[in-house]
Amino acid sequence: MKHLIDRQDAGESVLDLEFISEHTNTSIPGTAVSINFSTDKAQSCLYVGDNSNMTIYILNRSNLQELGRFGRSGAEGPYATCHCLCLPESEPGYYYWRDTSTGELTRRSEWFVPRTPQVTVGSTRVDYLISVALPRFTDQRLRATRKAAFYGEGEPWLAKLDTIVHELYHIDPAGAGIRQLASDDGGQSSQCHGPAFYLDVATFVKAYLRTQPDPAVYEFLRYDFAGLAARYGQVVATTFRNFPSYPQIYLDPLAEQPHGPDTPEIVRLRRVSQPRLYTQHDVITREFNPRGTRRFPSQRQAA
Repeated sequence: MKHLIDRQDAGESVLDLEFISEHTNTSIPGTAVSINFSTDKAQSCLYVGDNSNMTIYILNRSNLQELGRFGRSGAEGPYATCHCLCLPESEPGYYYWRDTSTGELTRRSEWFVPRTPQVTVGSTRVDYLISVALPRFTDQRLRATRKAAFYGEGEPWLAKLDTIVHELYHIDPAGAGIRQLASDDGGQSSQCHGPAFYLDVATFVKAYLRTQPDPAVYEFLRYDFAGLAARYGQVVATTFRNFPSYPQIYLDPLAEQPHGPDTPEIVRLRRVSQPRLYTQHDVITREFNPRGTRRFPSQRQAA
């Protein structure tokens, strides 16, 4: 969204994210993708996430003067991610904005239903997808990390095997989204990570290794990115044609909009720009290197 609502005690104002992006002096315009407020009573600072430069900017809320920043391009982040492509059907809903001084709704979005694109390989529908971040995934270490508590002086590549099992464990056996943890009262928690989850993952990793699997199956995990390139000449992986995008949840406005609640303004949702259907024909091979990625040359020649 171009604009973000800034709730203040005196009423409601609008911050222009495009202006914030220009002010933060990013190399690519329009890169502010998230924003939050400081926790002091006056909420005097803005925290702006810049996706292009992997940086969080701290701005004075009154004049958008930059007070500080942290993060850098190429900094550590997720090694891999489990994507649910079988989101259960949900009831329609909408976003709303409320005036904090009066409690009245000042605007709302169109009614919508969250959906996930359909991904198929032949006649088989894919319900879950696990993506890895290169070269971050291959360059994981074990020493001085949370995982070291489970594997002690184990070999560094165990951190990568742990990551793979970790993402697989997010798959809900009932196909109802991402697996949720059990709460202390026996119900379902809203969290999908926690000490018990990490312990379960490490237990599964050790149980798998006790079966003495063929070392050739996980031999690639023993190399970091530079080691893989030296061993095999290049590092390639499959992506979708619209890389770096991928199948992800989108908000589908209802064709027939219900009446109400009444607000002075109704905000139109951004229309879907990604495909609603992916097939095996949308999967391509790309070569990765420490500086970036390119489509595999042989595919360009074949085309």
